[in-house]
Amino acid sequence: MKIVIANDHGAVALKFRLVKWLESQGHQVVNLGVDVEDRIDYPDQAELAVREYFKGGYDFGIVCCGTGIGVSIAANRHKGIRCALIHDSFTARMAKEHNNANFVAFGGRVEYTEPVEQILGVYMNAQFEGGRHATRVAKLDTIC
Repeated sequence: MKIVIANDHGAVALKFRLVKWLESQGHQVVNLGVDVEDRIDYPDQAELAVREYFKGGYDFGIVCCGTGIGVSIAANRHKGIRCALIHDSFTARMAKEHNNANFVAFGGRVEYTEPVEQILGVYMNAQFEGGRHATRVAKLDTIC
């Protein structure tokens, strides 16, 4: 898979952890995030990731900030982005199976009950179910 990732200062260590794991699994990662903890605004990082994703060729995007909340909100401001803030294997699976999320968000200051690599792996291995969910997902792009 080809994945774009971006982060702010609140998720530097988490970004490195995710990139390392993804690359160890044979995935190509385009890292647009910051590598130091100097303050940077998460909306700007989300926009970088979204713009890169829309260039095409990506399977999905990952955005990270301190909580994952702000950066997911920022990503979702862009038409065509369905960014899910996932925090365990269940929400990761549902994000793909029911919502066909094309972005996921994590928080660098969040204490996850499962390894983030496991959570991300569940998302990556899930498949969109379509059917009644396709109708609902299609409605998302009609919201102004």
